[in-house]
Amino acid sequence: MDLLIVAKQVLTGPAGERVEQGAVLVLDGKIAAVGGEAELTAPDGVPTVHYPDSTVLPGLVNAHVHLAFDTGADPVGTLRASDDETLAAGMAERARQLLDCGVTTARDLGDRGGLALDLRDRIARGELAGPRILTAGAPLTPPGGHCWFLGGEVDGDEQIRARVRENAALGVDVIKVMASGGQLTPGGADMWESQFDARQLRVIVAEASKAGLPVAAHAHSTEAITAAVMAGVSTIEHCTWLGQDGTYDPRPEIAEEMAARGIAACSAMSGNWRRLIDVLGTERAVRLFGRLRWLDELGVPLLIGTDAGLPGSVFDDLTGSLELYEHVGFGNERIIELATTGSATALGLGDTTGRVAPGFAADLLVVDGDPTTELTALRQVRLVLAGGRQHILRDTNRTVR
Repeated sequence: MDLLIVAKQVLTGPAGERVEQGAVLVLDGKIAAVGGEAELTAPDGVPTVHYPDSTVLPGLVNAHVHLAFDTGADPVGTLRASDDETLAAGMAERARQLLDCGVTTARDLGDRGGLALDLRDRIARGELAGPRILTAGAPLTPPGGHCWFLGGEVDGDEQIRARVRENAALGVDVIKVMASGGQLTPGGADMWESQFDARQLRVIVAEASKAGLPVAAHAHSTEAITAAVMAGVSTIEHCTWLGQDGTYDPRPEIAEEMAARGIAACSAMSGNWRRLIDVLGTERAVRLFGRLRWLDELGVPLLIGTDAGLPGSVFDDLTGSLELYEHVGFGNERIIELATTGSATALGLGDTTGRVAPGFAADLLVVDGDPTTELTALRQVRLVLAGGRQHILRDTNRTVR
């Protein structure tokens, strides 16, 4: 919808950039102008909404979700027991929940049967409420490997190439590969075990490159991270740095290579991160959480993602995950930059979204208060626009010329 938004301040994108007593004009789904309240006037017939105590900022990015999982105690069992119609309806509801908390771009990193592609397209057409979705379809995994039940099992180079081509033909936005094991698959590889060697990962990257697609590698183990980086993937998901015995085994030279190649790391940690302190113990939790600052200091691009869909990892509280970054010492302005401009750029959308600037998509969030001083302000949602489409509108004063 066309709209002039007036607020106490507008955070335009990069850390520290703001307009006090600012205004944003939205026309035809894009940001037409940004400036001071006194500078901008709504065209005839375009409503003006006033938020005198609020902040306008770019819509948030959640770069690691699984819309096919329901956040319950047994998401895999629920998925396998659901027919496509039931699963698709649940995915649509979870996409709406993402939008509820101000997420206007989400990357779905593994679903069954390509259902997320249909959801992506229906949202883009305005048939359903939800964020812009980047989708991976079924992730590549060995027979019986991590998340095999999503349908992406491959055995040997020819099957690897065929699966990449099949996903590309379906219209995915990214190729996902389970480079290491994970916790979600009983009987599968452990988190610190590799599922593909460096040569196989190079085959995946090469085939994906032919289709113009990036590769996201699920990699908990140091061995898998190393192989994925050397193969030239675009992002490392989790990036936990586990050694063969499950201990923390960071490799500065590999992290520096990630920085040099522009390979982003997505920790994919949910708002349940506080519970890990009790599960892992303080010492191990400090090392796990501390890798975020370590990677950032080495220049590795960071992606904000929550692994939403796994047990307890909800879709409508990205702020809970952002509070981990605050916990380990990131400033609020930097956190907001990572969740908007930084993540959009790392996903290849830096010219489309992640900033409040003329010509960018009208992916906007209005919250009460100032999130640069109190991160919890991000939970006080007043307005969400996704591609200019209104999702939430709670205005204290509305006028039309």
